[in-house]
Amino acid sequence: MSNMMNQEEIETLRDLIKDIDIAMLTTATDEGLVSRPMKTQEVEFDGDLWFFTKKDTDKYDEIQHDQHVNVAYVGKSYVSVRGRAEIVEDLGKKKELWSKVYDNIMQTSYDDPNVILIKVKVEAAEYWESGNLIKKVAYFYKRMTGQSSQSTDINETLELN
Repeated sequence: MSNMMNQEEIETLRDLIKDIDIAMLTTATDEGLVSRPMKTQEVEFDGDLWFFTKKDTDKYDEIQHDQHVNVAYVGKSYVSVRGRAEIVEDLGKKKELWSKVYDNIMQTSYDDPNVILIKVKVEAAEYWESGNLIKKVAYFYKRMTGQSSQSTDINETLELN
């Protein structure tokens, strides 16, 4: 399988998440999974997702320990993105992605050494079109009970790795 996403997959995912301001980032801990809301970067999606955070947070330590993450979006569709996270401290990249909104959210500026970026390299994305709730419920029920969910045919998977 190719390590590069094709342009159609990039555009599909870009369209699904482009207007969603807040995503839920899930990281792994020794106790289990932890999710928290993160502001989505207003940047053209090219296969990587970007989020600002600070070094003195649990998510920083969790990503250092285990790079596997999930990012969930809810908008006109439901999107679940699986990927690998890395910590980026590049001052130029922080300046490029910084906007005035972060001055208030983070109570600091992009050149604060405690401010870092989380870069999520997308490996796969699953999405459900909003429409038929019954099929969605059937899909989630079948998945939770270990039954095959193929017959519900309500989601699409994009393999991006």
